[in-house]
Amino acid sequence: MSFLEVFRLAIDSMRGHKLRSFLTLLGVIFGVATVVVVVSLIEGFNAYVDEKIANIGTNAFSVQKFSIDDFASVESLNTARRRNKDVRIDDLKALKEHGGNIKDAGGKAGTIADVKLGSEELLNVRVNATSPNIAEIENIEARRGRYFFEAEEENRKYVTFIGSEVEEKLFPDEDPIGQYIKIDNRRFRVVGVGKELGSTFGQSRDMYVSMPLSTFLSIYGMRRTISISVTSESPETYDAAIEEARTLMRVRRKLEPSEKDNFGIVTPGAINQLRDNIFGTIQIAAIGVTSISLVVGGIVIMNIMLVTVTERRKEIGLRKSVGAKQRDIVRQFLVESTLLALAGGSIGVLIAYSIAKLIAVASPIPTSLPIVWVTIALLASSSVGLVSGVYPAWRAARLDPIEALRSE
Repeated sequence: MSFLEVFRLAIDSMRGHKLRSFLTLLGVIFGVATVVVVVSLIEGFNAYVDEKIANIGTNAFSVQKFSIDDFASVESLNTARRRNKDVRIDDLKALKEHGGNIKDAGGKAGTIADVKLGSEELLNVRVNATSPNIAEIENIEARRGRYFFEAEEENRKYVTFIGSEVEEKLFPDEDPIGQYIKIDNRRFRVVGVGKELGSTFGQSRDMYVSMPLSTFLSIYGMRRTISISVTSESPETYDAAIEEARTLMRVRRKLEPSEKDNFGIVTPGAINQLRDNIFGTIQIAAIGVTSISLVVGGIVIMNIMLVTVTERRKEIGLRKSVGAKQRDIVRQFLVESTLLALAGGSIGVLIAYSIAKLIAVASPIPTSLPIVWVTIALLASSSVGLVSGVYPAWRAARLDPIEALRSE
């Protein structure tokens, strides 16, 4: 018997018992949909971290007071608070002037402030304080106007680069460039507006005002800790630049070879590793738990196929009496169980895709469904159907044709 004929017989059997076939599929549909939705959420979060959180600049890493490892526990963070020294503007100058494999270094700090224009007031706006070269290091783009000049940094000028949401709320009908706003009751001249960035888990990334780092420190205190974004000359010298920055910081802090770093160096790889450490176990557990429903779906398919074998004893006996071989009977039932599971898997993927899209639209939670996981889901559901059909197919193939024809 050809595979095409076996396939046709399996389709005819499924069509002949539509309700039963659908009820059989429910377990697989629910199992695949659950697994795919969970994977979609996890993959969406991972992609989100890669795109918006770990993206600290091309060939860039950060030198700051704490490292990623310091956040492993409350105890380690408290220890780091006692041990680690603040990163100062002098550290920035030393890294910037170092040369070697370090191409450039820019400083950053921040706080929260109230922003006013006339009677309009925005409360708790994020203040980004940066050196001018941060715009190049971190790819900050202006939608209009410009970022800070070096002369404005050197002279502690009261100029500001604002986010698109600040512009929308304070200057809905006019050009903000050249106009003045108040940041914590200090007048700043607007020199530029940033390109729209969107939101992070529902929190706007465009509600900010930026000012030169030197201006910020003169207002809020020179002893505040800063973070330093450092870039390497090329991707090939990235690791060497990290080691040079670490060595320079250790020398400046007079650390012995046996002493631990009392500062942190954060890379995109370290952020991703932290993410994997936190969510890796959760991901495995979530997929494992939701996969149980696939096993339940496989058991349902096996039970229904056993019932089908009993119902179709006469058909099996008749086919064997006219020359059908055991392998033909086995193939027929295996194809039928596999098609049932594959159909359930396909419906489950479509449902999961719709749910993931609905979640992404209705909430700030990102979702992503790579084609590789769609393929894995369909292969998994097909495999469940194949395995679940082995025993019923074997039972059907072992039936004695004479006894089968006598059955009622």
